[in-house]
Amino acid sequence: MITIEQARALYHDNDAAHGFDHVLRVWRLAMRIGAAEGADLEIVSAAALLHDAGRAEQERTGECHAMLGARIAREALLGQPQERVEAVAQAIEQHRFRAANPPSSVEACALYDADKLDAIGASGVARAYAIAGARRQHLWGEVDAAYAERAPEEGHGDLEADQHTPVHEYLFKLVKLKDRMLTETGRALAAERHRFMVAFFEQLEQEVRGAI
Repeated sequence: MITIEQARALYHDNDAAHGFDHVLRVWRLAMRIGAAEGADLEIVSAAALLHDAGRAEQERTGECHAMLGARIAREALLGQPQERVEAVAQAIEQHRFRAANPPSSVEACALYDADKLDAIGASGVARAYAIAGARRQHLWGEVDAAYAERAPEEGHGDLEADQHTPVHEYLFKLVKLKDRMLTETGRALAAERHRFMVAFFEQLEQEVRGAI
């Protein structure tokens, strides 16, 4: 439905954590999950390649990038069978962690899990610190227990942007993603990534406190 190079042209303004290298990692994972779960791989491929095409506009306008991405997908796939275009757009609309409607197809589940897998493990840690660097955040910070326990869907709450750190993101959201996987394949892939991420942040805290 769309090639990698055609999709790449839509990502020239995205930040480091949501650039086309992220898209390709998600695409590989989504195709792997989709194949194992019996998904329509043409739909999965197009949805994964276009899922963050609205990120740069979200930064400018504040509009939800998933809705923007679905709109861009409909434009990019114009002329192709309507029901297949809508299947792609729906998967993109439903891939966001805080989406109003949860994934409702196996293709949407494959994209959702792939996107969340790239938020944990080594890639997830790297992305968290790429965002922190761009926002001039500290590498580490004390996290209030109530903040860590808040539901990720609630967002960052009243915490100021300069107070938020990757440790905050880890404790209130990233550490919980393993249990939010929707497919059996996604859950299996999440286990090792979760283990690595937990070990990283535990090591970081010990180093910060001078324990090791």
